[in-house]
Amino acid sequence: MNADATPRWLSLIGVGEEGIAALTSAARTLIANASLIIGGARHLELIGAQPAETLVWPSPLADAMATIAARRGLPTVVLASGDPFFFGVGDMLARHVARDEILCIPAPSSFSLAAARLCWSQQDCALLSLHGRAFERITPHLQPSRRLLALSWDETTPARVAAHLTALGMGESRIHILEHMGGAKERMRSVIARDFAFRDVAPLNTIGVEVVAAPSARVLPLTPGLPDDWFEHDGQITKRDIRAVTLAALAPRRGERLWDIGAGSGSIAIEWMLADPANRAIAIERNGARAARIARNAAALGVPGLEIVEGRAENALAGLATPDAIFIGGGGEHVVEAAWAALPRFGRIVVNAVTIETQGLLLDAFRENGGELVNIQIAKARPIGNFHAMEPALPVLQWRATKR
Repeated sequence: MNADATPRWLSLIGVGEEGIAALTSAARTLIANASLIIGGARHLELIGAQPAETLVWPSPLADAMATIAARRGLPTVVLASGDPFFFGVGDMLARHVARDEILCIPAPSSFSLAAARLCWSQQDCALLSLHGRAFERITPHLQPSRRLLALSWDETTPARVAAHLTALGMGESRIHILEHMGGAKERMRSVIARDFAFRDVAPLNTIGVEVVAAPSARVLPLTPGLPDDWFEHDGQITKRDIRAVTLAALAPRRGERLWDIGAGSGSIAIEWMLADPANRAIAIERNGARAARIARNAAALGVPGLEIVEGRAENALAGLATPDAIFIGGGGEHVVEAAWAALPRFGRIVVNAVTIETQGLLLDAFRENGGELVNIQIAKARPIGNFHAMEPALPVLQWRATKR
């Protein structure tokens, strides 16, 4: 740190169930010398009365940032559960305060404590938070024989997890409920999901799940191409086999954003997001009923964060966050041109066309911008009397290109 730099005035201190007694002497000194202490009501109670001014986190938490920024240079303490940088407030604070102005003294996270109680290797578990986040995000993690550790929203979360597992054909999964870990009221109980009947769960709890999936369970595959009937649709859907080829052509990478123009059922955007938890997508759909259907599909398949924009593509694209890739399942010349113009350098575009008119547009785009033209033909066995024959679906012409 430079001699002229502001010292580490903002201290992030992890607090466990044992409160101030379990903190290091350095952490206790920072609390004793603070001018302002910020935390949840439970955290402030755990450290007891202090000479500093105190502030209970507002809702939303970001509303406190102006107060914190105004204290720059003055000793300020933020209390958090366990490790502030593990599904905690650390990330939010680090976006507003320089790294060399922050001192963090973490305590063991709930994940660490739960893994220790269950004797699970933490690195082999799926770790997620259902606190302040959409519950449906748990669905992609429900893989056979997988272990999950999840932070609960409140006392109702374990029962909701049990019901969700049972509905998906995973009712034989074992759920572990760990309450008040590290304190005098610590308790751990286990139950098979379909037999869940606890009514006295503490609001502060962490869940461990050992997933057991029946052969007929609805498990999200790790490859693209979900069954068509897993999506609610009115026929406007990129069919399973074409969808798998399309996702491969789009080549999703971690943290990238997709525009799915003319999204229909949202199947392409949804599978793009399922490729990695950090992926984002915007589904553009002009039909209101279909836009509502996309939202239901996204929640049911574990990606409730899918952004849906209702409107005609020619008008709806303006002002959207820059995409890394664009998929067009249908649209005229102006849509293809507008999408290509919006694509940044090295962005990727994939357009599928069935009609001769749209295929002509793709030929023009290919001639002007390069890339690849691929004809995709799928045929499936259909009964003809006592026999079967291969019945071809309409061929799909696909244009793939990277903007240079």
